[in-house]
Amino acid sequence: MEQFVPAERSLSVCRRLCYAAGHFLNDLCASMWFTYLLVYLHSVLGFQSTYAGVLLLIGQIADGVCTPLVGYESDRIACIYGKRKSWHLLGTICVVVSFPFIFNPCLACNDSTPQWARILYFSPFIIVFQLGWAATQISHLSLIPELVSSESAKVELTACRYAFTVVANITVYTVAWLLFHFQSQQNVDPDITDNLGQVDIPLFRTLALIMLGIGALFSLIFHVGTKEKVSTSRSEDQLLIPFPSQEVLPRPIFPWKHWLKEPSFYQVAFLYMCTRLIVNLSQTYISVYLTDSLMLPKNFIAIIPLVMYVSGFVCSLAMKPVSKLIGISITYLVGLLLVLGFATWLFVDKSMGSERIYGAAVLLGAGSATILVMSLSMTAKLIGEQTQSGAFVYGSMSLTDKFANGVGVVLIQSVRPCSTGVCCPDCVWFYRDVMAMVTGGVGVAAALCLFTLLICPIRIGRG
Repeated sequence: MEQFVPAERSLSVCRRLCYAAGHFLNDLCASMWFTYLLVYLHSVLGFQSTYAGVLLLIGQIADGVCTPLVGYESDRIACIYGKRKSWHLLGTICVVVSFPFIFNPCLACNDSTPQWARILYFSPFIIVFQLGWAATQISHLSLIPELVSSESAKVELTACRYAFTVVANITVYTVAWLLFHFQSQQNVDPDITDNLGQVDIPLFRTLALIMLGIGALFSLIFHVGTKEKVSTSRSEDQLLIPFPSQEVLPRPIFPWKHWLKEPSFYQVAFLYMCTRLIVNLSQTYISVYLTDSLMLPKNFIAIIPLVMYVSGFVCSLAMKPVSKLIGISITYLVGLLLVLGFATWLFVDKSMGSERIYGAAVLLGAGSATILVMSLSMTAKLIGEQTQSGAFVYGSMSLTDKFANGVGVVLIQSVRPCSTGVCCPDCVWFYRDVMAMVTGGVGVAAALCLFTLLICPIRIGRG
């Protein structure tokens, strides 16, 4: 009796690289958003810590709300250009037109303008940016289970995507270091010091414009080199080939509401949220930890993140063979142990200096890269062949991540000992505790969730 199974999908090396280039603009902007937004608003523009946190929260809420909506519409609306690539193009345009205004002072403000008015000025640009970012992210992620079918191919494509993420972050920090270096070399202004201030406004504006130019070029490469299958009927989405040896039951088609009944959906969503909290909060607060806690010169906010992402890039190269050897869950556990090692080091080493911070950065970078790639691979594994509702799944995962990150930043900013730009002695311990205890605490929560996945592996459509 002749039976059928879905045809295996794969990509050439060139196609994989073109696909991975599609998130490069998002990665460049996200790197600046998480690493430099708080320190830019607080130390450069002079926002109070709570107001700076509110602006970041506005962005996270906008992203969180837009993400599942974009995912739902991306699954539902077909387009001759491709339903994923169409949303990707729309998102790219939104990012390009809005992001330059975020890292630029209020054009209609002066020294007497209240900070709440400045928040009103920045908010529309942040909302448009986050709408575009969400559209680009979800459409790009949703292409993974549509372009490839095997679990190892999904891990490889996710690792390739993350490798480009690491390259994007390395690009941001390298250019930032060069700009700081040129600023110090051409220092004829006595106001330019090793501390951040309003004199650094042109530096951040230049950095943002350079990143937009590079990112737009990579987005063009993605749209030219990635071919999305444009299907006109359900039968085209479920290509079948003969397979003579075993019977395969027909695979049910899941509407988006069905995912809400799947326990594995909530397990993976919680693990992804914890992963993003570790990665994003550590990235957000590493700059203020370096400048306010360790009292290092401002060029370290480019050097240390660069070290983190170089170590993450090296790690990403080994993820496919390692995950095939020991499995996705155990690989995630290895990365989580590296993150917990970083948190423990920061907590017990009360005299962390400009030398030992490099070792801690390597641990955090390698661990963050590993858990992020593995959590995305788990999400792709959860979706499996249910690619018609894949954008909703990615959107829902991202929703929990955005809200959790936004609320976390506001809570941290609201309990900061000093509300002004001037740091008091209590800030030294405050940001060390944020980097150590928040990262470590969320890491423990992720470990507990991973334990449930080891007991009850990912499966859908059972009962």
